[in-house]
Amino acid sequence: MPMVPMSWLRDYVDADPAMTTEELAAALVRVGLEEETIHPARVTGPLVVGRVLSREEFEASNGKTVNYCRVDVGEHNDAPGTGKEPSDLPSRGIICGAHNFDVNDLVVVSLPGAVLPGPFEIAARKTYGHVSDGMMCSARELGLGEDHNGIIVLQKDFPDADLPAVGQSVISFLGLGEEVLEINVTPDRGYCFSMRGVAREFSHSTGSAFRDPGLVGTLVESVPQANEAGFPVVVADDAPIHGRCGADRFVTRIVRGVNPAAPTPRWMVERLEMAGMRSLSLAVDITNYVMLDLGQPMHAYDLAALEAPIVVRRARPGEELTTLDEVARTLDPQDLVISDSPSGEEGSRLLGIAGVMGGAYSEVEDSTTDILLEAAHFDAVSIARSSRRHKLHSEAAKRFERGTDPLLPAIAAQRAVDLLVQYGGGHADPAVFD
Repeated sequence: MPMVPMSWLRDYVDADPAMTTEELAAALVRVGLEEETIHPARVTGPLVVGRVLSREEFEASNGKTVNYCRVDVGEHNDAPGTGKEPSDLPSRGIICGAHNFDVNDLVVVSLPGAVLPGPFEIAARKTYGHVSDGMMCSARELGLGEDHNGIIVLQKDFPDADLPAVGQSVISFLGLGEEVLEINVTPDRGYCFSMRGVAREFSHSTGSAFRDPGLVGTLVESVPQANEAGFPVVVADDAPIHGRCGADRFVTRIVRGVNPAAPTPRWMVERLEMAGMRSLSLAVDITNYVMLDLGQPMHAYDLAALEAPIVVRRARPGEELTTLDEVARTLDPQDLVISDSPSGEEGSRLLGIAGVMGGAYSEVEDSTTDILLEAAHFDAVSIARSSRRHKLHSEAAKRFERGTDPLLPAIAAQRAVDLLVQYGGGHADPAVFD
């Protein structure tokens, strides 16, 4: 179900800065969007940047090797000689069992009074012969992922970010301090599986000005015309359902020279996490973000692995595809599929189940530098049937089966191109197919 953070919604509507999440829910209920729940901030209380001043490793009585550290937490330090442990410098004493950090590293410190996901309340406690006056946190302890092998080292985990100063709160930086409204959307309101759609409904409810990100001039400055150099797509649907072609629009764009190691910007990671998604890679994160923002599912391919043309067709009897979830699936002749054309044999190699899930072949990998972006409009009935047939209720399928905006693919593709250029260091190829 869609998640609605107030900070994201405000990108497109002039909401009252003082509006609470409860008031947001009430405004959306007035236009038929049911409140499911309000998810509280994942962390409350003091969570700050700390600098490790010293690290003393010792073996505890249980045989475990742990560290006793003095950590500078700015204004939250104990005064020299008056704190819970003697120290030559203002700091706090903290016991830590991780070993992936060193002196002068910047770490995330939860101080007594903080409440972490769980809920887990932080308090000063005597352990291993010392008083641990706080905790240095891992990603899992903060609900940011499953990594529990070591603590977060800010300058290593966020090398390009503008980090808060020592002692300053890191809650906002990590995206942990905002309530998020979860809503129910009826089948006829599929456009509200996007921030664009929710913002429009909020505008109807409150009268707040709405800036439509699906129009040129809001998120994208312009959209180039299709040209003969575009990566070609052939729609060869010889078994349309109820007389409707499976795909009536298909846009491809190319971005070359993307740095495969480029990190996803922190603001985008925060929004994906608030929506219940985890960050995977810049290219995949951008396609997911555009989908959540605009409502247009997208797919990114490794351009070097493709051979033109892409062919959209129905599956042939007995065809099999291993989807991105690593499951080998036998396809049905009613499944709409995406294929390409190695060795000149048009449409012979399967790339994915259209609008549902891509295949293992041609996915963006750690070495991918040239990316082909897909933004298409698929028939809702066709996608719904394939999704149920294969029990693949993907985020893309949820949107396509409820109906997406056929005027949106070119705008969404341009938005993804702009983000890849800005954050991935690539350049937009002039080739455009629509």
